[in-house]
Order: sequence, then structure tokens, then C-alpha cells
Amino acid sequence: MNRFLNYVRDTRGELAHVSWPTRKQAMVFTAIVIVVSILTALYLGLFDYILSLILQKFIL
Repeated sequence: MNRFLNYVRDTRGELAHVSWPTRKQAMVFTAIVIVVSILTALYLGLFDYILSLILQKFIL
């Protein structure tokens, strides 16, 4: 139990040294991640669709 309490104390001490982003930075970074994720999904979906059309023409 003593080791666990030491771990919790050390963890809290380390978290005090972390440079946390501001609320505005967190919102901007979250928006960037969402936009990049959507663009990646659209790109991969389009690539998959085109590839499936090509394969259907040559295989079937």
C-alpha cells in the first residue's frame, strides 16, 4: 500500500510540471484533428471506390 501511495504522490508531482494547453489551444487542436480525420476518411473512401470500379471492370 505504501508503494501505491508513493506512486500517486509522485504522479501528482509530475503533473504539476506539465505545460497544459490553454482552452483555446485545445479547441484549435481538436478542430484540426477532426478536419484531418474527415479529409483522410474521404480520401480513403474515394480511393477505395475508384479501385473497386477498376477491379470490377477488369475482373468481371
